[in-house]
Amino acid sequence: MSEKTPIRRGGNGLRWSAWNLLLLVPFLMLVTPWFNSVEPRLFGMPFFYWFQFAWVPVGVVCVALVFVMTRDRAPAAGADGAEDGR
Repeated sequence: MSEKTPIRRGGNGLRWSAWNLLLLVPFLMLVTPWFNSVEPRLFGMPFFYWFQFAWVPVGVVCVALVFVMTRDRAPAAGADGAEDGR
């Protein structure tokens, strides 16, 4: 084994990142059979449509949470170590 090869101990390789929260909303919205119905209606609007509209503020909250959780972190350097390519 080379000295440059890191040894991994434990864990399953999955990592949590605040950015994963941004993937949650689109994946939940892709499972349309969960909410593909007419009833219950809200102000005459079928469930499918008002449920879709209800996810807009949820998405905004997710983006805001990721922003707050990651705003103090320094941006990752590129593969060559350059900060922003200047």
